Amino acid sequence: MKRKYFGTDGVRGTVGTAPITPDFVLRLGYAAGRVLAAREARPGERPAVLIGKDTRISGYMIEAALEAGFSAAGVDVLLCGPLPTPGVAYLARALRLAAGVVISASHNPYPDNGIKFFSGDGFKLPDAIEAAIEQRLEQPTGCTIAAKLGRARRVDDAQGRYVEFCKSTFPAELDLKGLALVVDCAHGAAYHVAPHVFHELGAEVVAIGASPDGLNINDNCGAVAPQALRDEVLRRGADFGIALDGDGDRLVMVDRAGTVYDGDALLYVIARHRLRRRQRPGGVVGTLMTNLALERAFARLRLPFARAAVGDRYVLELMREKGWSLGGEGSGHIICLDRHTTGDGIVSALQVLAAVRETREPLAALTADLALYPQVLVNVAVPRGFDWTQSRAVVKAKSQVERQLKGRGRVLLRNSGTEPVLRVMVEGTPRAAVEAAANAIAAAVREAAGG
Repeated sequence: MKRKYFGTDGVRGTVGTAPITPDFVLRLGYAAGRVLAAREARPGERPAVLIGKDTRISGYMIEAALEAGFSAAGVDVLLCGPLPTPGVAYLARALRLAAGVVISASHNPYPDNGIKFFSGDGFKLPDAIEAAIEQRLEQPTGCTIAAKLGRARRVDDAQGRYVEFCKSTFPAELDLKGLALVVDCAHGAAYHVAPHVFHELGAEVVAIGASPDGLNINDNCGAVAPQALRDEVLRRGADFGIALDGDGDRLVMVDRAGTVYDGDALLYVIARHRLRRRQRPGGVVGTLMTNLALERAFARLRLPFARAAVGDRYVLELMREKGWSLGGEGSGHIICLDRHTTGDGIVSALQVLAAVRETREPLAALTADLALYPQVLVNVAVPRGFDWTQSRAVVKAKSQVERQLKGRGRVLLRNSGTEPVLRVMVEGTPRAAVEAAANAIAAAVREAAGG
């Protein structure tokens, strides 16, 4: 079944515009509730779901609509308020629930929001269940009899439970005493969780991006804009900076010299440390956007590497298919299946800090043999359904650049899954040549797409 509402990470859009409207969200809650009730029904029991959210002002409206929909379907609702996406995944599993639901648009600005689902085992909802929910959305919304309506209650200790879980992923024989950390929470869901995790493990913590007002999530802060974190680390002379995104599943780090480390570099640090500890992850999954230098670095380590489609959902699917425990994206989604069922910015940061503490080497040393190639990305607006492979001019421009690179880089053209743009990515050396090549292909795309 072709997806109508669900994308690669749930249902997402601009608030007030379909599908992120109160009436649709209520219908979605009801449809999901009916599907889950049918799957999880036990004699004399109602299935239950946990609803968490980030700090967007629209979260209140969406939470209320979802709660009403689930209740009408006869599903109990547990509300935990603002909690990182991976925290909801953890609690859904720990509390033996039918599902976990997250209200968030991740790294997007506050006018956007979305709804994503986790199954009771803490993994993203399988495609088959999402398809069943979409089918149920085509039917009228109803309501069970009063005696079978779902009940709602608050989970008061959700944040504390998740803090303890995060700490449990850090080696028991290590601590963070003596480290000065700046933690940028992006004014998002981790604002009252992340600082406590690092502090309780012994670090001296300064929190920034920890004053959400409903409108400032991801606003020039967090993993999507690490400059503020870099400035604060340099100003304070801190050892490290840790930047999360609005829902806490992405990670970017900064060292005391002001060097910014993206998801590719941090994934390399974690993988190397696993090998040193003889905890071989089997292999590592990246995406089509993963830097070519990282793939070649893993080859030197004789660690298998595979590329999935862009999106942590597809990374996870390939990891489970291959039985590997590590994967991630340059954007900062890092999945450590030996620690958690989904990408987790806090847990990933703890794995990096464990490598630093155990080896007593700085990040610069741990990544000294990883020289990431300059990577230039140009987004070109195109009509929906635009197929660049049907344009001789675009194909020719791409082929010319690939000949110029002579195996020293890559070219990738792909349509965005969330907006009408074609993403043109070129990586290689030197940077000036890579930028010129990306712009040349982008110009060919613009002309082929009608200017």
